[in-house]
Amino acid sequence: MAKIKITQIKSVIDRTERQKKTVEALGLKKINHSVEVEATPAIIGMVRKVNHLVAVENI
Repeated sequence: MAKIKITQIKSVIDRTERQKKTVEALGLKKINHSVEVEATPAIIGMVRKVNHLVAVENI
């Protein structure tokens, strides 16, 4: 599978609890924190739910 780099670009303050937990489940801790993960269907689905809070790059 391909790897993607996910970077948190916006704060989770004033977001729903579900969005906060999704960002946390992706492994992001604070703004400008990045993680490299496999592009599985589950990860892609989570990214789509919080696409306004994160930036995604193909590696």
